[in-house]
Amino acid sequence: MEKPAKIAPPKGKLGILTPGMGAVSTTFMAGVELVRRGKAKPIGSLTQLGTIRLGKRTEGRSPLIKEFISLAGLKDIVFGGWDIFRDNAYQAASKAGVLSPQDLDKAKTFLSGIKPMKAVFDREYVKKLDGPNVKKGKNKYELALQIKEDIANFRKTRRVSRMITCWCGSTEVFITPEDVHSTPEKFVEGMKANHPAIAPSMLYAWASVTSGVPFANGAPNLTVDIPAIQELALEHNVPICGKDFKTGQTLMKTILAPGFKARMLGLEGWYSTNILGNRDGEVLDDPGSFKTKEESKLGVLEYILQPQLYPMLYGKIHHKVRINYYPPRGDNKEGWDNIDIFGWLGYPMQIKVDFLCRDSILAAPIVLDLVLFLDLAQRAGMRGIQEWLSFYFKSPMTAPGLYPEHDLFIQSMKLKNTLRWIMGEDLITHLGQEYYD
Repeated sequence: MEKPAKIAPPKGKLGILTPGMGAVSTTFMAGVELVRRGKAKPIGSLTQLGTIRLGKRTEGRSPLIKEFISLAGLKDIVFGGWDIFRDNAYQAASKAGVLSPQDLDKAKTFLSGIKPMKAVFDREYVKKLDGPNVKKGKNKYELALQIKEDIANFRKTRRVSRMITCWCGSTEVFITPEDVHSTPEKFVEGMKANHPAIAPSMLYAWASVTSGVPFANGAPNLTVDIPAIQELALEHNVPICGKDFKTGQTLMKTILAPGFKARMLGLEGWYSTNILGNRDGEVLDDPGSFKTKEESKLGVLEYILQPQLYPMLYGKIHHKVRINYYPPRGDNKEGWDNIDIFGWLGYPMQIKVDFLCRDSILAAPIVLDLVLFLDLAQRAGMRGIQEWLSFYFKSPMTAPGLYPEHDLFIQSMKLKNTLRWIMGEDLITHLGQEYYD
């Protein structure tokens, strides 16, 4: 990829559209509003709080990322979305129960004005949900055209100069790539024929990309991870990224596993179980949706630990993942991990992790960072898969033939080096020999 010759400035309003206006998206919307009004801090957001080192350590140059590179300001963000329920963002956020009534009241007027557009929905793909606010059409192609029309109307009525779509909807049933996904032409024919391998999330992706709108996939769905959409992204000069927001238990795995590998500590088994009671938990109670999530979560250790290179240490890992729907827990997910490791002379040790996390609180700043970085990428002329945003995903997209990088620390270096590269700064290698010459 060529280095951007010029980055267009972030002029005008930035429209953010979220398919799915549930816990994650309303927590994101409410949070941005509270932060821009000075009522809260953007904890967890790299774009708002993170710094980036430039040049040598002795130079002392570590500006805020948002001051180093031209990101859209929070004041310029405009929100919209689709959902199968008719609740406005305030009502949806109240039902989700993530934010306190006191915090929601501060943003009540703002959130009440965000009303969902009718969604494309099919219970064949998300079996545990149903709702009344759903589009009708004779086939999937017609439904996708209705989404394109929604995007065009939002652009016009809200007077935004740029837009991003970020999937914040539910996990769909497990789908494997088929011939219908192979080219844009076959994909269109498949939509017209109501092909079962074309899920609703793919219709949003197709509509967004062909409208020139970047797309981030926050669920483990196949969605943009197919050749047809990736080819269209290149054709329409649209950056895409995914998949599956890296929030709770998998975030812990991508922090801990690189440490075991760095110190050459062996791993015999890793048992993970979760309890959660939000809409996500209800959806994942269906075996088809759980299969999609399981595939996303299981691949992390294999790619980080590379058992083919270290068979003695990681060749026989017993890796189990379980997710249990438990309504009393709400959005406050709990993840338990039992980790059996072994060290010098093969002596066994154990690590126990009990992460009482708040799923949407961890996901909301991810959404913010992704939409701002995707907007930057498009203004810089970057198109197609944005692997440098792997930092935010459980199953990062890569170019065909590449294995994904899951190590959180390598992902962080890749992200920051990409920002340095865009701005013409030297990449940081951490070699450090220059200080001793």
